[in-house]
Amino acid sequence: EVYEAFLGDYAANNAFLHSHTFSGNPIACAAALASLAIFRDEPVLERNRALAAHLEERLTPLRELPHVANLRRTGWIAAFDLVRDKATCTPWPAVERRGLRFYKHALEHGVLLRPLGDTVYFLPPYCIHERDIDFMVDVAVRAVDAATA
Repeated sequence: EVYEAFLGDYAANNAFLHSHTFSGNPIACAAALASLAIFRDEPVLERNRALAAHLEERLTPLRELPHVANLRRTGWIAAFDLVRDKATCTPWPAVERRGLRFYKHALEHGVLLRPLGDTVYFLPPYCIHERDIDFMVDVAVRAVDAATA
């Protein structure tokens, strides 16, 4: 069914040309179908909205840190910039790798967060619990302090 949705003549621009090594993997397809069934049968989106609101509330301590700027969130994704000076958003020198310092500290304390340079991203899974959000943000606060000391 999924395959046939993309089956078509190249000239009609109905072909799915963007694929990778694991395209059509039966195990991955079965997992995807099981995930869709969960979304159909359980109140996943309602739960996620409530957890996203909890995440927004728990990000408050990060907003108050002197080396955190541009904290933003949309849905489940949140991000902030590690800066030398919050008032001017002056960045750290790239060679100091403050984002990497942050990443290493968080990882050592059980949290995997994604820095791109000195911008740190939160991408929690849908199966997270409030206590895990609390833990993640608490570790992030300490990691900011460690990375900017």
